[in-house]
Amino acid sequence: MKNILLILFLLFKSIGFAIEFDEAVNFKTSLNKSSYKAGEPLVLHFDVKVAENFHIYSTNPVNSLRPTELEFYDSTFFDIYGDFNEPNPTIKYDKNFDMDVGILKKNFRISKDLFVSESLKPGKYQIQSTLVYLACDPTMCIPMWDDFEFTLLIEEGKFIPSAAKTSNSDSMIDDAISEGLGSFILLAITMGFLALLTPCVFPMIPITVSFFTKMGETKGSSPLKSATIYTLGIISIFTTLGLILAATLGAAGANQIASNPWVNIFIGCLFVYFAFSLFGHYEIEMPAALRQFSMKQEQRGGIIGILFMAFTFTLTSFTCTVQFVGLLLVTASQGDYLWPILGMICFATAFALPFFFLALFPQYLSKLPQSGGWLNSVKVIMGFLELGAAFKFFSNTDLVWQIGLFTRPMVLASWTVIAFLMGVYLLGKIQLPHDTKMDMIGVPRLMMSMVCLSFGLYLSTGLFGQPIHGLIDSYLPPIISYSDTPINKISHTNNEQKNILSHHDLVWFEDYDEGVASSKETDKPIFIDFTGYTCTNCRWMETNIFENPQVIEFFKEFTLIRLYTDGGPRAREYQQMEVDRFGTAALPYYVILTPDDKEVARFPGMDTDVSKFINFLKKGIS
Repeated sequence: MKNILLILFLLFKSIGFAIEFDEAVNFKTSLNKSSYKAGEPLVLHFDVKVAENFHIYSTNPVNSLRPTELEFYDSTFFDIYGDFNEPNPTIKYDKNFDMDVGILKKNFRISKDLFVSESLKPGKYQIQSTLVYLACDPTMCIPMWDDFEFTLLIEEGKFIPSAAKTSNSDSMIDDAISEGLGSFILLAITMGFLALLTPCVFPMIPITVSFFTKMGETKGSSPLKSATIYTLGIISIFTTLGLILAATLGAAGANQIASNPWVNIFIGCLFVYFAFSLFGHYEIEMPAALRQFSMKQEQRGGIIGILFMAFTFTLTSFTCTVQFVGLLLVTASQGDYLWPILGMICFATAFALPFFFLALFPQYLSKLPQSGGWLNSVKVIMGFLELGAAFKFFSNTDLVWQIGLFTRPMVLASWTVIAFLMGVYLLGKIQLPHDTKMDMIGVPRLMMSMVCLSFGLYLSTGLFGQPIHGLIDSYLPPIISYSDTPINKISHTNNEQKNILSHHDLVWFEDYDEGVASSKETDKPIFIDFTGYTCTNCRWMETNIFENPQVIEFFKEFTLIRLYTDGGPRAREYQQMEVDRFGTAALPYYVILTPDDKEVARFPGMDTDVSKFINFLKKGIS
């Protein structure tokens, strides 16, 4: 009888262990897209939840004697390659294996890169699979075989091999999601603050200061309320507009709007309009139809003006923020909105926070007693700066339409004249409507005048071939013609060298197919520069990193291809290539490929550390 009871006890105990282990690991699967074509890359995500005091081993064979594996009942659906993509595991000593192993706990995401079989016909398939892993508690490990299935929708047509993706494009976001909500929020906030360092954000500083300086002069205005509305407006418009563009125009929608010639004309004209108002030529007021109501209606008009400024801010900053936001918009364009919405809100909050203070302080300054004279001078200087910013946006339109009016020398000459005018104005030699007559010039004003005049003289040297600082150069239009010889001149006429550009004895192909063909002939690796005519960050990289002597020497070992995604006959095709293959719409974006079109390395976005870029190039020739 005792033996029977012992057997029953052990039996129930083992059943209890089995049930406990069976419920220790749960997961949900998802795909990176809703539908695919035959031959297209696919990413299968596993969102895993591990019970307390349990863990599984790393999916990487290097960190585990029994790594997690994926099995398909019918292996003809996919070509599996590589290991799982996983967050960084916790490394610890495991007495079961007598070695250091990687373990994964709590909530995380792992992903598997696959290729849809090229022979798969269009239709809807139920894919039956098994995830094989070890579920472990502190005392023992049990092998688990969890069956699951997912739906695979195959569209008509075959995926173009040249657009095949060879790595997990959104690994940065996936890693943050895998590590939990806090990690993802921290990443979004950090990227928001880093985006403030990009060049195309700077023009909005004088615009914000000047707009809210004038608003502070309005009786009954609340500086704190206005700054708060402006900040919340940026956050809400940035998030909403980005998601709408992703849903309607795809992942590159934000870039398409920011680089649209008509949008740039609108912003340039708006800056000119603001500038003349700051000069005292007229006052900006709402139409009389909106001002004939009560004070409440006038306050609404003020709110509309603030939100309009927030909208302008969003349009001007999209191209500089797409390095991180682009990944979120790619995710949103594929139907997953939860993480993109959260990421956009956190990113925009960090991005807008400094502009809260830029909107707040000028309003308090304008309310100080006897602030009229010097504050009016500040507004006039801001007006000159807005005129300079307007030329930047007009040149963006010129570059996309290839008119040839707002060229680099034209914009540089305009900035030189504006700098001299600022210096002369500060000396009191130019009187504008709201200026007070000066009997003497104070030392601070004299010093500022000398700075402006010296800056104008410095800019003028650039008109005669002298190099100017890379940060300033990045705002100027790119040099699109280096000589009159056919191989050195960008041309869109019918000659066989029309898509080739030469500089520093380097040949840049502006047609992808021609560049790939040249790479196969020379057996050189391919360097692709995804860029834009209107991209300020791209100009910064070109004038500061690409001009480095070491970089130039490394470039000679590559077939160089420069693909414009915001203008030219194949702009939309190249933009879609960047999104489909590399999972981003960021500009600039750099990729190294082998002559047979296999990916070697990527370098996402602008980076001021030239050593990082050199290390990236070394990967292509090692």
